[in-house]
Amino acid sequence: MQSTSVFLFPFLLYLCHLKCHSRDIITSDNLLRNEGETLVSAGKIFELGFFNTTSDDGEFRTYVGIWYRASPETVVWVANRDNSIPISAELLVVAFHDDGNLKVLDSTGNSYFSTDLASAPSSKRTAKLFDSGNLVLIDDLSGKRLWQSFNYTTDTFLPGMKMDDELKLTAWGVTQKDPSTGNYTFQLNPGGNSEYAILQRTVLRWKGSAPAASANPFSFWELPPFVVSMLSNSSKESDSSPQSTPNTSHVPFFNKTRTDNIASVSYTRLVMNSSGEIQLYGWDDKSRGWFEMWSEPQGPCGVYNTCGKFGICNSEIMPLCKCLPGFDPASPDDWMAGKYTGGCSRKSDSNCNKKSEFDTFLNMHAMKFEEPDLLYSEAKSEEDCRKECLGNCNCLAYSYFEVAKPRRGISSTETVSRCSIWTSDLNNLQEDYTGGFNLSVRVAITDIEQGAWSGKKAASLNLKALIISISLTAGIITMCCISYVIYRNKKVARRKAEEIIVGNRIDYLPESESSSKYVITEDDKKRIDVPFFNLKSILVATDNFSDANRLGQGGFGPVYKGMFPQGQEMAVKRLSSHSSQGAEEFKNEVMLIAKLQHRNLVRLLGYCIEANEKILLYEYMPNKSLDTFIFGHALRQLLDWNIRFDIILGIARGLHYLHHDSRLRIIHRDLKTSNILLDEEMNAKISDFGLARIVEGKSIEANTQKIAGTFGYLSPEYALEGLFSIKSDVFAFGVVVLEIISGKRNLELFEGTNLLGQAWKLWMENRALEVMDPILVEKFNETEALKCINVALLCVQEDSGDRPTMSNVIVMLGSENMALPRPNQPAFVTRRNTTSSTSSSSYFKPDTGSNNELTITVEQGR
Repeated sequence: MQSTSVFLFPFLLYLCHLKCHSRDIITSDNLLRNEGETLVSAGKIFELGFFNTTSDDGEFRTYVGIWYRASPETVVWVANRDNSIPISAELLVVAFHDDGNLKVLDSTGNSYFSTDLASAPSSKRTAKLFDSGNLVLIDDLSGKRLWQSFNYTTDTFLPGMKMDDELKLTAWGVTQKDPSTGNYTFQLNPGGNSEYAILQRTVLRWKGSAPAASANPFSFWELPPFVVSMLSNSSKESDSSPQSTPNTSHVPFFNKTRTDNIASVSYTRLVMNSSGEIQLYGWDDKSRGWFEMWSEPQGPCGVYNTCGKFGICNSEIMPLCKCLPGFDPASPDDWMAGKYTGGCSRKSDSNCNKKSEFDTFLNMHAMKFEEPDLLYSEAKSEEDCRKECLGNCNCLAYSYFEVAKPRRGISSTETVSRCSIWTSDLNNLQEDYTGGFNLSVRVAITDIEQGAWSGKKAASLNLKALIISISLTAGIITMCCISYVIYRNKKVARRKAEEIIVGNRIDYLPESESSSKYVITEDDKKRIDVPFFNLKSILVATDNFSDANRLGQGGFGPVYKGMFPQGQEMAVKRLSSHSSQGAEEFKNEVMLIAKLQHRNLVRLLGYCIEANEKILLYEYMPNKSLDTFIFGHALRQLLDWNIRFDIILGIARGLHYLHHDSRLRIIHRDLKTSNILLDEEMNAKISDFGLARIVEGKSIEANTQKIAGTFGYLSPEYALEGLFSIKSDVFAFGVVVLEIISGKRNLELFEGTNLLGQAWKLWMENRALEVMDPILVEKFNETEALKCINVALLCVQEDSGDRPTMSNVIVMLGSENMALPRPNQPAFVTRRNTTSSTSSSSYFKPDTGSNNELTITVEQGR
């Protein structure tokens, strides 16, 4: 018994020691010293104490702050942000002073922070750190809260706070090493309308508001519902309640690449960073780290009125801003220097008495803009809306559309017309905006110069105004002169085309193939929403297709890097006459990709048909194609498991968009690692739509007389019977996933079998992880890896009916505890001798007796 007491006594002393050093309150006789002591909230979520930073000039600074205990570098509140404690100060304490205020003091009595309350005995007050991150000063007698840190925020908003007129988030200094007051604030917009705003000192940088049902349908500034709920504290979170997890299932603003982590989010915080962005972060218990869920503004065009009045912003092209037709930069020197906020001014003076017959409208699509000044409810058609704008000499633009609205008391709907009119300066214009609306801008015909708008966004002239304008200046002599000029220009253009000298010549399409059946018609051009580039500009941008600018060789021809005069980089794909992609495939790719908009699909920026050349211009991908990383020993080491898993998810989302979410159901038919491009952030983008096909209506399959694709990625029903479907792409996706995981090509031999056969063999022997790329060693998530192998084997099953859809694939990849089905044996698990049929454009009849032509492409890097 005595020996037991001897053992228990030190243990009890140890427990007492732990308890004494893990407290959440400060009293008048219990100070907090800068000796490693901290306050820890009851639930071990937040910690308060002293922390140090080093400024850019090397100066050592000390502050008192609150941070997450699981993430000490994440400071959410600083007491003395603008009054740092010098390194010479000694005996720093947080304590109650004689006047009852909580203060930060040094040994000489200098104060660096004070709650600045009315004087009272310090023995009757207590400071407590709650699990919400709120430091509260409490009157011991009444229990009343006298002061709380939630009312004196720095750069971070935590659940439980409430954004009102008195509260604002102020960014840290120039860097995140400097807690002092910075230049950016997030607060309720001083302009009213229940808007939230980011201000750069006094200049509006961004604004946002809660979703609201109103007569005005334009919702460019809506905040995600969870952010609105968090700011208004509508969840009524208390200091002791855990932080809620956001529901992002219906919120398009959230970062969709990380939605698989939403279920494991424990804490959220809203931060005004020193770069002028408001960011929502979530803490992922699984990875023990923060990830960004939402942020604004998005890109340079997300900043309020980047291009000034009558200026249009487009972050995808250079220069960033341009003026509306009929307008010029207000300060040309500033625009040349890249300063656009001065906006644009009208070329000719506005005359309210001029005849409206000489005005027309420039129709612009997918536009973002400010709310209109007027709503004209009498308009029954777009013509009514246009006439109303023409009849109002102050009208600068209008937007008309129709929306279906439920009828009261019955289940049917009615069509409601919306005619919005702008009479004041047009501000904050942005084109190519996802979810944007049509905007018709009023201009004078005399202010429109041919080609001044670079053919962008369908300039539609009013027929009546055009006829009147022509009739005033037309005559027999004038028409003859015009005809002569046109004839002469065409003759000069033909001569110049013949004189063009192209460096590093490839075989052009023969002149006979330049017949009308290969030309994109005017009707086609009207349906193409990307600009036409002339050959001369492309030759200059690629230095006459020099070898120095050559990025690689695709299945349809070489690809070059082009540097255009505005500084924009593009990938230029030049169609070879020996390519298996003929003019019809070229036409198909232009018209198809122009309609597609998704972050995991490569974006088409333009095209060219001139001098027997057929050229496509894409957004430039600095990291080139996936196969250069996966199958290159040096670059493969840069792809850790997290990057590979994100690439797999990106490809899956891109295919899901093509199969289910795009306006047209599209089957790619040539998915492979060399057709997956990687941007500067290693995001996957699907490219090469020359072989893609549109499936009508709700169909999911079709038949073809010409089978085209690449060895190793063709599904059995497509290769042998000519039947292609969305399940053909699913098969190719499964092959790509196994290649990403293993770092091996499918057609490599593994003891007489290909990669599919090897993966299946190891799966059946419960040794599936042996297929993993040896470079990964043990630095990968085994659960995710097994899940990816399982999904890949489900995708390459021989029977297309057994393969999952891409919707199911995304669910399976994102699920934490979902039981996945067991796969059946994949197709093509053995490799035959294909030496004789691996050329880039070989045609042969399959042994099955099918009459389908088979075009097979050797996989090549680009």
